[in-house]
Amino acid sequence: MEKLNEFIQSFKIEESGALLFVLLQFAFWIALIILTSWLIRKRVNKKVIDNTTRYRAKKIISLISYALIILLTIISFTGKVQYFTVSIGLISAGIAFTLQEVILSTAGWFAIFSTNIYKPGDRIEMNGVKGDVIDIGITKTTLMEIGNWVSSDNYSGRIVQISNSFIFKGSVHNYSTDFPFVWDEINLPIKYGSDIVLAKEIILNEAKNSLASYAEFAKKHWQHMVQKYMIEDAIITPTLTLKLTDNWIEFNLRYIVDYKKRRLTKNELFTNIYNKINDTNDKVILASATFELVGIPNLNVKLNDKQQ
Repeated sequence: MEKLNEFIQSFKIEESGALLFVLLQFAFWIALIILTSWLIRKRVNKKVIDNTTRYRAKKIISLISYALIILLTIISFTGKVQYFTVSIGLISAGIAFTLQEVILSTAGWFAIFSTNIYKPGDRIEMNGVKGDVIDIGITKTTLMEIGNWVSSDNYSGRIVQISNSFIFKGSVHNYSTDFPFVWDEINLPIKYGSDIVLAKEIILNEAKNSLASYAEFAKKHWQHMVQKYMIEDAIITPTLTLKLTDNWIEFNLRYIVDYKKRRLTKNELFTNIYNKINDTNDKVILASATFELVGIPNLNVKLNDKQQ
């Protein structure tokens, strides 16, 4: 009986020693993987100049280190490599139900990078939030928000995190993937009786002067779009249309502009056109929402004096 107890005690000591050895070995390899990943990412920061390439390289290195840690954990605590597929199956079955949103977000992360839905630096709108992509994590995309209580395309100052799963749940508006330009337009009310030919000439000339730098560059990008997608060859140059309203002649100027310079370009166009119209000595006059009384009908008023 004493020998049996001694055998059991010695067995427990051996098991404890083996478990301690496995834990120490596991901790050593984890530390080595983390240290190696940190050193490689630090070297990438120094050697890679391009921001996009550096960002993607660091993300890939981090992903590989996570995969190695998961693989090491499975091998260390299941004992043999051949149990790897079985362990993966059991783990997947266990977390599939409880982590559905996380799994969908991770699938979204793979879809974002594999299909190039958007990338860091793009301006997108997703789940009702518009902003510039500053980071794409495994489960969340981080945006620097634009708009909201701030007018036009200015930053609001808020950093917003959106689950990657929303790429499967709704539309994703990308301002810059294949075509980094957007169409914009301004409306100019011109008073009836103005020189329409002169007004048209002023608006088109100022549009061409302000947008000349975009024309050729945008044309090349649009040709790429036509070759890649089933889409018609659109007009890239500024176009001007005229509309007669009850109050004025309305000119609509439609033009193409860098998606990040929409507000500045619109301000420049309004300023230059306004100055040129003021120099026409009232040949062209901007209209405003005022009312002009052209005639008052005669009113016959009859007063009856009632005696008390």
